[in-house]
Amino acid sequence: MCRGLHNRIGGGLPNIFRAWREFISGKKNKLDTSEFVLDLYSNLKNLQTDLLAGKYLHGGYKYFKVKDPKNRDIHKASVRDRVVHHLLYSALYPHFDHYFIYDSYSCRNNKGTHCGIRKFADLISSASQRNTKPVWILKCDIKKCFASIDHNILLGLLKRHIDCPRLYQVVQSVISSFSSGKIGKGIPLGNLTSQLFVNIYMHELDNYIKRTLRIKYYIRYSDDFVIVANDKLTLNYYSDLISRFVENNLKLQIYPNKIFIKTLSSGLDFLGWKFFSDHRVTRSSTKKRMLKKIKSSQHQNETILSYLGMLSHGDAYKCRKHISKMLNYPLWKT
Repeated sequence: MCRGLHNRIGGGLPNIFRAWREFISGKKNKLDTSEFVLDLYSNLKNLQTDLLAGKYLHGGYKYFKVKDPKNRDIHKASVRDRVVHHLLYSALYPHFDHYFIYDSYSCRNNKGTHCGIRKFADLISSASQRNTKPVWILKCDIKKCFASIDHNILLGLLKRHIDCPRLYQVVQSVISSFSSGKIGKGIPLGNLTSQLFVNIYMHELDNYIKRTLRIKYYIRYSDDFVIVANDKLTLNYYSDLISRFVENNLKLQIYPNKIFIKTLSSGLDFLGWKFFSDHRVTRSSTKKRMLKKIKSSQHQNETILSYLGMLSHGDAYKCRKHISKMLNYPLWKT
């Protein structure tokens, strides 16, 4: 069971300050952070007192939009509340990560996009027996996943693991602090805890797919997931079962127009790449966006390396060469 609150903040302020240092990384020049720093010790001490006394209440949010690459609604909590998010994350993540299936790759230590890309390529190779059998792919996308998370279901999943009343009270305050338009629905994209909450929520689907349906070739990244099989009929059967489970058990919906069942030979978009049976290429939209960003701003070496490093995970030599030539940056350095 998760007994994290007293372990994180009991016996003084070291863990509160650790959460503060994790939060402040890269945010020192932000106005709200600068204001919080003016009376840092008192602010953190008062936060600790409220948490231990069970008096903590999460505040509201500032709303804004970002383009990443599509428009996303971001809700930003106060500095005080974001320090709490870091405390919660450090208390909850190690416990829940132990339960997650191996092939969940979003926002987990030693996972991420690049690991997901390699794993998906391995699944294709295994299912096709090294390109000797046909491969079909079922790809699904949960409709407005973050905005549709049901608070009661999420809190029920968390309560199974949390036996510290004060920790549960803080979790409850964070979750109930936001709604996406319907009472009791939604978690904000801006919270550190939200990605963890989505993984906890979607773990129910992972369990259903892996342990009930016994599907061997499955991978999930946040609210996108794919299943690999050798025939279309099997995937149609799985698609119906999974859609019903998601709706009945999680009160979510799969985008009807984003359920793709196709052969790998026709190409599949996943994790920023277009996969084929024996290679993968960068999406045209990703390539155009990358080149546009490079042309429109002054990029430091770290940024150039991140672009070239990302492209190294697929068949994108020509694109990497083009960027290197455009910036007069030696390709051999990557």
